[in-house]
Amino acid sequence: MSKTNKVMTGIISTAFLLNLAACNNDTEDEYTSTQSQNIPDPPKDSNCSQWEWDEDDGGWECEDRHSHYYGHYFYGGRYYSSKSDLYKSSNYKKPSSSRNSSVQSGSSSETSKSVKRSSGFGSGSKSYGG
Repeated sequence: MSKTNKVMTGIISTAFLLNLAACNNDTEDEYTSTQSQNIPDPPKDSNCSQWEWDEDDGGWECEDRHSHYYGHYFYGGRYYSSKSDLYKSSNYKKPSSSRNSSVQSGSSSETSKSVKRSSGFGSGSKSYGG
């Protein structure tokens, strides 16, 4: 292997490793920014054991496929069978653009078992290249 090939292999390897390190930092920043938002705790309700935060609507959606409430929205201590029903509710307030919602998480005697937070379509990792 010529000296030029060795140098090029070293440069490419270094660039690849630096790119990997940058990806890890992006993931940490994304996690920190999600945690810094004022997202209320998931509902503590025995009717659903898995929740997903809907950032756009400021409420929780039941993701427990074994629950009667699968696909229902939880807001202000009540279940809503659809987004339309949630929007029609007199106690629903659309979150402000700053994402600091006035959502009430509700309560019950059992703690939540699993929570999945998402920020919607297109929230995957960023990639830069040339």
